[in-house]
Amino acid sequence: MAIKLVDQQGLVKLTMRRLGAACGVEAMALYRYVHSREDLLGGMIDLLIEDLHTDQLAARRKEDGWQDFLLRLAHGVRRIALDHPELFPLAATRPPEAPWVRPPLRSLRWMETFLSTLLAYGFDDDAAVSAYRSYTTFLLGQLLLEVAARGPESTAEAESSGAGGLADFPNLARLQAKLSQDHSAAEFEEALEALLDRIELMHTTG
Repeated sequence: MAIKLVDQQGLVKLTMRRLGAACGVEAMALYRYVHSREDLLGGMIDLLIEDLHTDQLAARRKEDGWQDFLLRLAHGVRRIALDHPELFPLAATRPPEAPWVRPPLRSLRWMETFLSTLLAYGFDDDAAVSAYRSYTTFLLGQLLLEVAARGPESTAEAESSGAGGLADFPNLARLQAKLSQDHSAAEFEEALEALLDRIELMHTTG
């Protein structure tokens, strides 16, 4: 219910009182389950990431290869980012379970699953760790940019609000239409393909 409330009304509207009302209980009753709003936010992020873990394990098959695993996982994380744009940035900013765990795959269980999957396909330790670092960096950077670009202000509003302030920026004024085009889906696929090529190189030369 808390995730649905944030998706519909935004993160700033999430209060224990509003959540209690949506659940049909007094706000104080929620403190039996969470200690604070911050605790609630952490639980919401963990739920999204753990649901992804369950889905990916259910779909994983040895014969599909490591590329298929990383492709499906990347699209699963992107789906979370686009379906829950107010919550996804929290995956980057809230402390993970341990300092060596990287967002957005924030849990020890996800880290173990990622590494064990690549090791099972013949990656050595160095290649698996390098792949984990490159992959999580790609996901977080690419998807935070995409979520930010799909903010609450519409494209038309953004163009009209910025159009009068470009007199001193001739290149921006000339290229504004091109810069405003949304190619995020294609850019994600191209960057993911390039990343998989890099990881393949790590695998074969490791």
